Amino acid sequence: MTFNSSLDIVAKDLTTAISRLLRRLRTEANPTELALSQMGVLARLEQGGPMTTADLARAELMKPQSMGVILASLEQEGLIERRPHPTNRRQILFVLTAAGVAVRTSHRAMKRNWLVGALDQLPTTDLEALIAAIAIIEKIGDS
Repeated sequence: MTFNSSLDIVAKDLTTAISRLLRRLRTEANPTELALSQMGVLARLEQGGPMTTADLARAELMKPQSMGVILASLEQEGLIERRPHPTNRRQILFVLTAAGVAVRTSHRAMKRNWLVGALDQLPTTDLEALIAAIAIIEKIGDS
């Protein structure tokens, strides 16, 4: 086996492991049963502040019509609200409501709590190896 084919296996295994962890985190930490696309919009608004439908659609790599459906459902749930654009009266900005912020806060806490519980079950040697791997994964992400 060549070094490159070994790297292909490592890349595949790492991708699979990270994907499984992310799926598990989503499953464990979605108290509201919102769709992944809805949670993505809430996260985007929390991180980026008020945004238009077009801005959100671009950021989430979807069509504005699809984003409009997601925004309508989140608005109906009371998780986001419309605000006038400060410089363009033809545009509407969407912002998180207090309920939307609470959902995001709860979501983060549930993820963190599940992960802390899972980490607590690891033997010390595995936890030490994971701590070392975090720095390596960050390097890969920053490359």
